[in-house]
Amino acid sequence: MSGPLPLTTPRLRLRLFTAADREALHGIYRRPEVARFLLEEPWDEAAAERQIETRLGRTGIDTAAAIALAIEHDGALIGDVALWLTRDAPHDRGSVAEIGWVLSPDHSGHGYAREAVAAVLDLAFDHHQLHRVVANMDARNTASARLAEAVGMRREAHLRQDWWSKGEWTDTFIYAMLRSDRG
Repeated sequence: MSGPLPLTTPRLRLRLFTAADREALHGIYRRPEVARFLLEEPWDEAAAERQIETRLGRTGIDTAAAIALAIEHDGALIGDVALWLTRDAPHDRGSVAEIGWVLSPDHSGHGYAREAVAAVLDLAFDHHQLHRVVANMDARNTASARLAEAVGMRREAHLRQDWWSKGEWTDTFIYAMLRSDRG
C-alpha cells in the first residue's frame, strides 16, 4: 500500500508517475544546473526512458521499489520526490528511510519543494509510522540544505571528501528527522 495518494497540499498535487511524464521529467533532469549535485549526469533521451520506467515501478515504500512522486503545480510537473526504505526494523519499532527531491529551477524560490517534502514526511511518519527519515546531499547544495532545515531535519554529519563524483572528491551533508522530533 502506498498510502493516501495522491497527496495534496494548498498548492501542489503529489502523485505516482505515468508514462506521459517522461518529456516533462526529461526537461528538468537534462539541465546541467539540476544534475550538478546529483550522482548522475544530465539525462539524454535514453536515460530519460530508463528513469521514467524506474519511477513507474516505485509505487510504495512497502515494496522493494520504494515510492516516487511527481510534483504538480497548476497541472504541470515541476519536480519529484522519492522515499525508500534503507533499514527495516520490527514492525512496532518503525523503519528508516531516505528521502530525495528535485525541483525545476524555473519553480524554485516559491516554497514548492518545502511544501512537497513536508507532505512526504507527513506520509512517512503519520501513515507509514517510520522511525527516521534521512537526506544525504552534496554539501555544496545549499538550497537542499536550507530545505532540509526548513522542514525540521537536523544536520547530523558533514562527511569530508567522502564521495567521488564527476571527477572530484565531494563532501556530503547528512540530515535526518525522527518521528519523535515532530512533537
